[in-house]
Amino acid sequence: MAHTVKDVMTSSPIVLEARRPIEEAATAMRDRDIGSVIVVRGDEICGIVTDRDITVRAVAEGKDPAKTPLSQICSKELATATPDLSLDDAVRMMRDKAVRRIPVVEGGKPVGILSLGDLALEKDRESALATISAEPANH
Repeated sequence: MAHTVKDVMTSSPIVLEARRPIEEAATAMRDRDIGSVIVVRGDEICGIVTDRDITVRAVAEGKDPAKTPLSQICSKELATATPDLSLDDAVRMMRDKAVRRIPVVEGGKPVGILSLGDLALEKDRESALATISAEPANH
């Protein structure tokens, strides 16, 4: 059984500069079948943007996805984890911060993303969330 974030995280996350257009994040999410990208300014993580952020903060607000930078819609209040953080501590962090995804950082650089689905698959493979998370994408 896995014990740390490194054991269950999705490694090699998609990372985009804050100035990049929303459209680029949406395309990356579609092409990689993922729900979020990490947003950076230079070498520093400055946010995370999810498929829901694109829907609610961009499309529903009438923003042009080809011209609006990610910095305008990303969540900036971030909880981050290190690869050696225990899964129990990661669960507590997600619960306390009310987040579904946490960027995993090592040496100041993003090395992964831990999602609620990753934790569900590890903790209880028979749960509804784990079952949904294990299914192939619906295209």
